[in-house]
Amino acid sequence: MKRLAFSLAFAALAFLAGAPGASAMQIERIVSPSGIKAWLVREHAVPLVTLNYAFHGGTSQDAADKAGTANLAADLLDEGAGDLDSKTYHERLGRHAIELNFRVGRDYLRGSLRTLDEHRDEAFDLLGLALSKPRFDIDAVERVRGQVLASLKREITDPRDLASRRWWHTAFPDHPYGRERRGSLETLPRVAVDDLRDYARRVFARDGLTVSIVGDVNAETAGKLIDRAFAALPAHGDLKPVAQASPAGLGRRIVINLDVPQAVVAFGGQGIARSDPDFMAAYVVNHILGGGSMTSRLYREVREKRGLAYGVSDNLVWFRRAAVVIGGTATRADRTGDALKIIEHEIRRMAEQGPTPEELAAAKSYLKGAYALTLDTSGKIAAQLTEMQLDNLGVDYVQRRTGMIDGVSIADAKRVAKRLYGGGLLVTVAGRPKGLTSGPIRD
Repeated sequence: MKRLAFSLAFAALAFLAGAPGASAMQIERIVSPSGIKAWLVREHAVPLVTLNYAFHGGTSQDAADKAGTANLAADLLDEGAGDLDSKTYHERLGRHAIELNFRVGRDYLRGSLRTLDEHRDEAFDLLGLALSKPRFDIDAVERVRGQVLASLKREITDPRDLASRRWWHTAFPDHPYGRERRGSLETLPRVAVDDLRDYARRVFARDGLTVSIVGDVNAETAGKLIDRAFAALPAHGDLKPVAQASPAGLGRRIVINLDVPQAVVAFGGQGIARSDPDFMAAYVVNHILGGGSMTSRLYREVREKRGLAYGVSDNLVWFRRAAVVIGGTATRADRTGDALKIIEHEIRRMAEQGPTPEELAAAKSYLKGAYALTLDTSGKIAAQLTEMQLDNLGVDYVQRRTGMIDGVSIADAKRVAKRLYGGGLLVTVAGRPKGLTSGPIRD
């Protein structure tokens, strides 16, 4: 088994050496014999096949009193399927070093598969079995449920989780986006096997499926493999509608009293949808303010100049029915107020003045150059292809992206900065921040 796993890892490393650049990547639209549409990138350098896919219907399909259903179902998909119990199913995966992964978000259940070419039929058959005939055996359900509950209990005193959960619950009260992905100590025990089966029945359907495949396969072979995994699924799902939403609570600060040496801060507000014409300008502006790089304004002002935190950032997050910009940091309890003042000041300054021409030029250069790093393995390429399809970006997005970034003018950046950051913040703090209390955020 170790030797086979090494073979898979070696094949992946070989792919790195020969991976095509972003501009050279050729994406094919294909249709399987059963009619399933997919995107394919052929890579003949190594005998490796990687699949990435998504089903519409993530945690937003959970009943409010049974939050955690979708996540529990995803965790159990490789715990036996068809006539294979959990032990036998895992032995079949391990014998051929087949990698299967399942994870659930608010809008989608996503999955991936990676296998050596010689074991591809077995790999796609096992995936198809997991999706079309999951067992949800009671012993596996209770074992996995217990693991999730133990994790949730540990997080009761984790300031990072407390600040994040309170932010989402306050921003989206009485909406599926405001619920914790894994459920809670109250809701998860209510999830029955029938609830798991009902989730799988409603979500695992071909009409809500998005598929991408990368590897040493042609269109005909890729189509046959896709059908091995997905053709047995019903044609149509039965999803509950999810209402459009915008973050609530803007202009408020909420302090959660917790006896820990550091305070954790979550902050955010209204974002911009991925389909919005202003999205690319917002993406560039957000990078300048705090989008994860060590050159951002927030990082420079909070970390480098004052040493108030190890890190600070903010990011654009978009769902099918909402969009937010959300960030966070952690700092000493007695300096939390200082850090928050700087963060709020820089956000207001960006809204009022926008970026400088120098900042805009530097951000464009970085974002264009760094994109290749998201396409340097077969797994990353397959994931990007799926995301591009879900976001309706078009098969030529990789080639158009540089021009779209170059097309963001300083006037665009200033206008969108005001739109993105001018609507106020919701801030949650977990810890004992000196001098900070819950209440309105004042300039």
